[in-house]
Amino acid sequence: MLGLISDIQRYSVNNGPGIRTTVFLKGCLLACRWCHNPEAVSPGKDLILREDRCIGCGECLLVCEARAISREGGRLVTDRQRCAACGSCAEACPAEARAIVGRELSTEQVMEEVSKDRVFYDQSGGGVTFSGGEPFLQSEFLMSLLEAARARRIHTAVDTSGYVAPEAIRAAAELADLFLYDIKTLDEAKHLEFTGVSNAVILENLRWLAGAGSRVIVRVPIIPTVSDGLAEIRHIGRLVAGLGGIDEIHVLPYHKSGIDKYRRLGRPYSMEYAAEPSAESLEEIAAELSGCVPRVVIGG
Repeated sequence: MLGLISDIQRYSVNNGPGIRTTVFLKGCLLACRWCHNPEAVSPGKDLILREDRCIGCGECLLVCEARAISREGGRLVTDRQRCAACGSCAEACPAEARAIVGRELSTEQVMEEVSKDRVFYDQSGGGVTFSGGEPFLQSEFLMSLLEAARARRIHTAVDTSGYVAPEAIRAAAELADLFLYDIKTLDEAKHLEFTGVSNAVILENLRWLAGAGSRVIVRVPIIPTVSDGLAEIRHIGRLVAGLGGIDEIHVLPYHKSGIDKYRRLGRPYSMEYAAEPSAESLEEIAAELSGCVPRVVIGG
């Protein structure tokens, strides 16, 4: 089985317990304004432009069959509407100013990469985390990866928004050792405004996982004007405590490290106004949640 992967990150320590390899699957149905992995959102391949590296040689223009590249005023301009993300320009570019995000890999190819660091997983209690995007958007491929990891006795975590068909979550619960589960806000109107989707099925799936006894770590992104208010945090804490069986919450501070990715993808970033939360505010949020679950962690 083949899947589309945006990246495989080894020696990851922020996507589950221990040292892990994180496999980022392409595609997501949410449009979170603060997303720091925009290259993983679209279900297809994407062209990245690093204009600061471009030397203006024109090799990309010569090989582009879609005629998406032109020279205007001495600089090379790419029409992304015409670009087919075929990768010919990236292959031709001597300065590596162009790259394609998204490569088709088989289950076995992914697991070969994952298995390289097995010794670190065994020593640290780590494993492999399947993230995205939203890994459930490639549900069949995700299931094949979970099955392959279980056959190799490698610990698995699924990093999900929860915006998933209930039957897919329930099938994955038979194989996954851990779910890293985002709760962005419990306010449905706000969730629609900032992510583009309702949170109803997200909460339904979380309730089912908790009731089924699945191992779940709830992750709360602290986003200015969305989920940074203490009233919102208390509401989330009470929900998680009421579910039972969930003993850990991770507080994930908003950061701007992904802004440059938007520029390289030719997409606007709508939250440049937002300020990163202070260490003091994060400690206050963690303190609010500490009465709801046994363990609260700032960061992943």
